[in-house]
Amino acid sequence: MKELNTKMYFITDSSAYNEDEFLFRVEEALKGGVTLLQLREKNKDTREYIQLAQKVHQISKKYNVPLIIDDRVDVAMASDAEGVHLGQSDMPIDTARKILGDNFIIGATTKTVEQAKEAYEQGADYLGVGAIYPTTTKVKTVLTSVETLNDICNAVPIPVNAIGGLNKDNIDVLKNCNIKGICVVSAIMKAESPYEATKELICSAKEKLKIYD
Repeated sequence: MKELNTKMYFITDSSAYNEDEFLFRVEEALKGGVTLLQLREKNKDTREYIQLAQKVHQISKKYNVPLIIDDRVDVAMASDAEGVHLGQSDMPIDTARKILGDNFIIGATTKTVEQAKEAYEQGADYLGVGAIYPTTTKVKTVLTSVETLNDICNAVPIPVNAIGGLNKDNIDVLKNCNIKGICVVSAIMKAESPYEATKELICSAKEKLKIYD
């Protein structure tokens, strides 16, 4: 598998938009410089999820940005996406790897060093760690300390991304971490201009974080 660029990882939330507006916002973010894109749909049935994934994939391919599907291995396969992201209650990573093969991107959500090591050993390609700050995208948010985040970065050889309530004004807290990127939802999805928001996030990250060194 080619080396992943997880520096600016955008995770979608379609709940506030009709489909046309949602797809427009996704493309604007890609134009702004998103390097990895995750389609996350908690409330769509399987057919709806696949249909939306196929439309999003047509857009992401224009910008040569891998599409990651949240939770659903079947949707990822059906939409010909490049990857899947699995949480602690989803399909085990080693099982997904057997199904998907070595060239498929598999990401994992982890909150502890033990979970991170297990995910790596089972075949994860990258990790999302958080939430660093409280987030509006999930009802229950368990915060992860920056110290734990850095311990995870130092415990595994795969890219680790910080996630959870991050925006251009509060990423300073990550300045000494060995993360490879940040995951953002609301800071881009809910912005007046997703294009400008992405540009501003990248600019802020270049000033404050190691990921652009």
